[in-house]
Amino acid sequence: MEEENEKEHPSRLFTLEMLMFTIAVISGMVLLYSLVTREINIFVLFAAGLSFTLSIVMVIRLLMDPDSVRARQSDAMLKLASQTLAYMSDGLDREAAQKICGLLLPSTAAIAVAITDKEQILAYSGYEAAANPSGSMIRTLATHATLNDGMMRILFTPEEIGFSDDTTNIRAAIIVPLKIGKNVEGTLKFYYRRAKHISETQKSIAEGFGKLLSTQMAAAALEEQTKLATSMELKMLQSQINPHFLFNTINTIASLIRTDPETARTLLREFAVFYRRTLEDSADLIVFAREIEQTQRYFTFEVARFGAERVAMQVDIDAEVEDMLVPPFLIQPLVENAVRHAMPSEGRLTVTVTGRIEGNDVVVSVADDGVGMTEEARQNILHPESSTGLGIAVKNVHDRIHGYFGSSAHMDVESELGRGTCVRLVLTGGAVNPTEEPANH
Repeated sequence: MEEENEKEHPSRLFTLEMLMFTIAVISGMVLLYSLVTREINIFVLFAAGLSFTLSIVMVIRLLMDPDSVRARQSDAMLKLASQTLAYMSDGLDREAAQKICGLLLPSTAAIAVAITDKEQILAYSGYEAAANPSGSMIRTLATHATLNDGMMRILFTPEEIGFSDDTTNIRAAIIVPLKIGKNVEGTLKFYYRRAKHISETQKSIAEGFGKLLSTQMAAAALEEQTKLATSMELKMLQSQINPHFLFNTINTIASLIRTDPETARTLLREFAVFYRRTLEDSADLIVFAREIEQTQRYFTFEVARFGAERVAMQVDIDAEVEDMLVPPFLIQPLVENAVRHAMPSEGRLTVTVTGRIEGNDVVVSVADDGVGMTEEARQNILHPESSTGLGIAVKNVHDRIHGYFGSSAHMDVESELGRGTCVRLVLTGGAVNPTEEPANH
């Protein structure tokens, strides 16, 4: 309730101001009419004069009221900050910088606003904009000084800025560093026609928006680092999968060349497709049907290697799940782990992949009827101590579903010696708009 009252306060003040102003105008018109027509009614004249005086006093008082002024200023600055953040959704590039300069210029007493990186002008709006196009080199000594020491500068003469006294109408400036952590990555600059135009309010605006831009730049850099880390993690996963599987498959194809050349040719073509897809699937997301197709193609090589009497795979995926977007290499590593570690000494290993919608979530499971594992081994999968082997592949899958589906997404591993293992992935929100990228939490 308090917050709603605060929001309504500026509106109420504005309405009262307009009412008093209207009364003042009407009263003034009555007074003017009385003087022009010389039809003077003492009572009307007195009432009009009193109303005019009181309304003018009230308007002035309202306009000068600190709370009123602060409310209007705060409201305007909040709107300005909100618009600024909207322009910086993808970081501070030249286009965003130009929009921000154009936004800030009319909201200050400055005659020009500029944003730079460490070497060039990114954007410039206002006086002498044509002489300072985007991409031109930084020329002022004060800007270079701020880039070097990271200090905010308030400059009251052209000489302090780095201009010749007789060559510009810019006589004062505020230069604010834009930082990511401790590193200065650019500057925000406000230029003024007179030193007296630099008030405490102008200083606060410059410093506040400098911090706002710096914070948003840091957030964009962090997001980019996260994406890079995810991409590198995927590349590491690819390199972990490829080597051992590469040699096994080549040996299998080589052994079939003499005994079954047609099968060898078919496997070789599939192998080429498999690796091309492996290298292509480095995008953030792919449809689940493509991940299943790639997993089935992988399993073809395992059947060729061990024989259909030793390994088999069953796939049962709901049609609605097939269009869901998922990180690549979500299912194949789990199936590969089952073949590598769950194969019994005798009989056949059957790996079953299922995908079901449960409410707004999608639940995918990879189960086998193999040798199973001890509780200690199961715990090691969930919390691997080494950076290689069974545990790390499963951990990679776990970390990436967290990255794409949020922290509420999780993985469960159930296993019993002699009865097999089941890895269950709960993809939170995967059933909601399955062809759109899920929101990170």
